[in-house]
Amino acid sequence: MKYKIIVAMLISILVTGCVTTAQVRAENRQNLLHLSVGASKQDVLNKMGIKTIKTKNGSVITNPYRTEMYKVDKDTFELLLYYTDLKKSDGAITDDELTPIILKNGKVDGWGWSYWNNLIKKYEIRVR
Repeated sequence: MKYKIIVAMLISILVTGCVTTAQVRAENRQNLLHLSVGASKQDVLNKMGIKTIKTKNGSVITNPYRTEMYKVDKDTFELLLYYTDLKKSDGAITDDELTPIILKNGKVDGWGWSYWNNLIKKYEIRVR
């Protein structure tokens, strides 16, 4: 298993710089299909990838693109945000072009903005 992970990492390093932002978005959307509620953070990171990608046009995209953490009473919510969509071809990656994967206490609770917005209301989470 460790050997497969090392080989996958080496391959991703070799192809870095050979991809477009469209390919990054497509790969991330495809990887979302393999997630399941209750999966560990490590499982998500293995499936979605942890890498820095330099695209053909010189853009640098990290996976996850951004993370956020929220503490509510005894629960911790962590958002792993991945670049999955293109709303405007302006060179900027905005929140509406990201998909959040929501971890509650280290396990996948759900993903997507609708899911996150429902949790914000349910737990009265204060976001920035």
